[in-house]
This record gives sequence, structure tokens and C-alpha cells, in this order.
Amino acid sequence: MPKKYTFLAFTNPTPGKEDEYNTWYEEHHLKDVINCPGFVSARRFRLASTQFEFNTVTPAYRYLALYELETDDVETSLKEIVARAGSADMVMIDAIDMSTLFAPLYEEVTPLILARDVKRPRRVQA
Repeated sequence: MPKKYTFLAFTNPTPGKEDEYNTWYEEHHLKDVINCPGFVSARRFRLASTQFEFNTVTPAYRYLALYELETDDVETSLKEIVARAGSADMVMIDAIDMSTLFAPLYEEVTPLILARDVKRPRRVQA
């Protein structure tokens, strides 16, 4: 059975090119990445203006892309992204600041738990 992974791509646009960055990411890059073997879904997020009050540092990244993978060979999936980057299969543009890219991969430990499926009453703060 294939393992499940989440690949996170923390990025920033090149200064002055945010519109171009967002258009490219939404219209091209997400689809280019999930066309790689093992990738099954993609979503993007922008840093919210409201943050958890206990954060002590300002996040370095304004954008996050989450990719889900299901594969027995995650190493090949990641190598395929690198092989395609800059080709006709994965066009790259200078509107993404590649010097700030941070892209960790996490292996699923616990399957998705939905609040509606939890069979206990919610705790109430005293």
C-alpha cells in the first residue's frame, strides 16, 4: 500500500512581481507539479493578517503550497520535480524568489481526523 506524504513549498514572490507570481502559480505551477508521479492534490495559501498571539517571530514566507502524495517511491517523485523544473513540463519564471524556497516533506503518521467524527462532547473552558 502506498504511503501518504505532504510536501510543503514555502515561497515568496520576487519583489515587484507578486501578480505575475500568483498567476503563474495558480494557472501553471500547481498543475505542473501534480503531473509528477505520486502527486495527487495541490492547494495554495497566503499568510493571514491575523496570527496566533504566541508567535514570537514574523513568518519568513508569505505563501504556502501543500501537495499530497501517495507513493511507494517518494524519492523518485521528488527527483522528477527537479528533473522537470525549467523544462516545457515545468516552466519556471523569475517572479518566484527561489533563494527563499523552503520545501520539507512529511510522512503521514495519523490519518485525517474530522471534528464531526469525534464521538465525545467538546470541552468547555472553565
